[in-house]
Amino acid sequence: MTKDRLGRNELGFQRFGDVDASFRGSRFSEVRDAIFQNPYYGEVWTADGTLPVHRVTLAHTLRGILPLGPKWGFVLAARRAVDSHADLRWGEGGKGFRRILHPNGVCLTGTWEITEETPYTGYFRQGSRGLLVGRYSTCCTETRRGHTRSLSLVGRLYPTEDPEHDERLTTASFITQQDIGGEDSRSINEAVVSNAPNTTAWRRGRDLPVLLLTGLAFAFADRQATIRQVYQIAELGKKEGELTKAPEFMRLRIAPDQPVIEGAALDFRDEILHHIYDPGDPEPKRQLVFHIETSDEGTTKGPPVFQRRKIENWRQVGRITFNAAVVSYNGDFVLHFNHPPWRGNRNDPATVHVTAPRRS
Repeated sequence: MTKDRLGRNELGFQRFGDVDASFRGSRFSEVRDAIFQNPYYGEVWTADGTLPVHRVTLAHTLRGILPLGPKWGFVLAARRAVDSHADLRWGEGGKGFRRILHPNGVCLTGTWEITEETPYTGYFRQGSRGLLVGRYSTCCTETRRGHTRSLSLVGRLYPTEDPEHDERLTTASFITQQDIGGEDSRSINEAVVSNAPNTTAWRRGRDLPVLLLTGLAFAFADRQATIRQVYQIAELGKKEGELTKAPEFMRLRIAPDQPVIEGAALDFRDEILHHIYDPGDPEPKRQLVFHIETSDEGTTKGPPVFQRRKIENWRQVGRITFNAAVVSYNGDFVLHFNHPPWRGNRNDPATVHVTAPRRS
């Protein structure tokens, strides 16, 4: 495990800034090229178990919280995640910015496809196909199986199948995660990530204060901290004048015929790379497939630290197919995903909670 000696730039400029305000759409090729530019392991992944591990600490989450100090960086980061649609935040010297949460991840590229008839609009409609950039990560420091961790898959969906498209496109983001407090899944094949996960706070153990501060920071940034609505997907490519129809709940699970990668205390990043590559060979050999499931029937009970959601009548509507992956510096420090702001009515843009970018 590598030591963290964080400079000012690494935790640096967390607030909404010029790069966020000037963003006018994304090119898949630019994002793809950026995340594959500087893998931690050089040109070829060898599965030698030496991937760096960036720590999540209480000190990082508290930086700037004192009334007489600078503004609380965690709140600035939460607000920026909600307000900014930027795809790449390069920062000073192209070094990007350190994530306060989820600093360890593996980036993936592939396709989104809806194969079944649905009542929804946009890219939830049957026949929709688009390119996808995803990042699979863990909420805190722990990356190894056999330990409690909360795995997450976030994505940016492009309304095109052309990886070299020239125009800057409006995209859609989604955020999914396991139980926010953590789970003990033995492999990523067992992990089910949802836009509306449970919260079992005490599973965080000594990292419980970080979880509580996370809830507080996002309470300042948005109305709902534990659900990330998926209306952006339902509005991507929507017909002009058509009313939005988005599912309330979405979850992603690895296809049941995907093999399980064996190995004690295996890092989830090596596990994902194993699904696609053979060690020492730069060419993809296999694909990693997730099923897309939706539901509109669910209830939430319990206080924020022990929140339980009962969601019924899940229905598989499509799949995500990843055919390339990388663990890189730019994937951890530069790549950015928007967190869709909460709407009182997920299908009505007029009910959005956050209505304007906040620079402070």
